[in-house]
Amino acid sequence: MNQKAFQDYYPDDLSYCYGCGRLNEHGLQLKSYWDGGETVAIFDPRPYHIAIPGYVYGGLIASLIDCHGTGTAAAAAYREEKREMGTDPPLRFVTASLKVDYLRPTPLGVELEVRGKVEEVKGRKVVVSATVAAQGRICAKGEVVAVKMPEDMIPKGVTV
Repeated sequence: MNQKAFQDYYPDDLSYCYGCGRLNEHGLQLKSYWDGGETVAIFDPRPYHIAIPGYVYGGLIASLIDCHGTGTAAAAAYREEKREMGTDPPLRFVTASLKVDYLRPTPLGVELEVRGKVEEVKGRKVVVSATVAAQGRICAKGEVVAVKMPEDMIPKGVTV
């Protein structure tokens, strides 16, 4: 993808999340983008993301849904405010609730496509539904209730 990912707009001090932080060299560094009215992220699980031979660890699937959901929430909030991503004040969301349903085993060794759909934007809260698919087959679905980051979580000097 040529455009900047949602996560690339997060302030540096808020870019260390294991799942989506661009500054976490050991993390997943998930990148999410608009794709029409939905959002999409592509992730290529590594061999160490294993549950049992040939299959992805379920916690990784939950992390993908979680981080794609909070990234989608931020992008949706900017759209709701009719602002470009990266304009001040920055918008950053955290997970208030995460629900994941595992529909079938997720194969290791193939790209995973994470898709999100904004279900609700209301005040500080954004609800996002998401799916994780491998080779065109949905392996998991979930819902993220994301809320604007509480002030006490924000490092000194960062305005959100």
